[in-house]
Amino acid sequence: MSGPGGAPRAPAAVPEAPEAQPLLAAAWMTGAIAAFTAMAIAGRAVSLDYDTFEILLFRSVIGIVIVVAAGAAAGRLHEITTRRLDLHLARNVCHFTGQNLWFYALPLIPLAQLFALEFTSPIWATLLAPLVLGEAVTRRRLFAAMLGFAGVLIVARPDFGALDPALLAAAAAALGFAGSALFTRKLTRSETTLCILFWLTVMQTGLGLILAGFDGDIRLPTLEALPWLTIIAVAGLTAHFCMTTALAVAPAGIVMPMDFARLPVIAVIGMLFYGEALHWAVILGAAAIFAANWMNIRRI
Repeated sequence: MSGPGGAPRAPAAVPEAPEAQPLLAAAWMTGAIAAFTAMAIAGRAVSLDYDTFEILLFRSVIGIVIVVAAGAAAGRLHEITTRRLDLHLARNVCHFTGQNLWFYALPLIPLAQLFALEFTSPIWATLLAPLVLGEAVTRRRLFAAMLGFAGVLIVARPDFGALDPALLAAAAAALGFAGSALFTRKLTRSETTLCILFWLTVMQTGLGLILAGFDGDIRLPTLEALPWLTIIAVAGLTAHFCMTTALAVAPAGIVMPMDFARLPVIAVIGMLFYGEALHWAVILGAAAIFAANWMNIRRI
């Protein structure tokens, strides 16, 4: 999940006229934003009846069916390899942790606040890149990270005498997504999107089964909950596909700022359907986070 968390390598792009690239990217990013929004709404619908481990378990099981069916239909199942299971495991532990924290915070804090904190993921990825990818961090990128962290403090407005666990979970989720993105980038040097998505669904099914069954009680999906759980699974895969396709037809400097449109969209959803007021601090902090991300993208 970024969303929540690290998009796989984009498929090969079909050459288009330069002036058409932003329009195509905007079309694909509209699909990604719609998918992320649908996942948040569906997640809230089932969050009171299922714990986060169960939600991710069912999402991953449904995801396996979708990925294998799509791979078989395209005749590409041979792309699934076992040569980098260590990296797949590292990626999925990060992603699974981030997703669990994200779903934990989902029903407990305003949607706009959750999404604003999630957008710090690229900033943390920049700081962690030297450890995972051996990439240097410039002083300007360090300044961008500091600006992003200031945005987090503005959005979260923490009371250090009584820190909100849900806010801490949302902030930590961004770290999980950052780790997932970095390991995904490393995997794309040798693995295909299908291979990465297959091991994502398989490994997270295993992790979900272990942790959801730790207490010996896994609540199976009801007929009422199954459509929502299916939406979570389909929306997660759709969001990754739309975002990676957008990156295939336009540069990251054009695509990634479009992703920030998720914040006003989810803020409106929160106000209309959940009665959530949009606090000025969320707007101001989100602007600081956006500026920090823009500095990283533009490499100024």
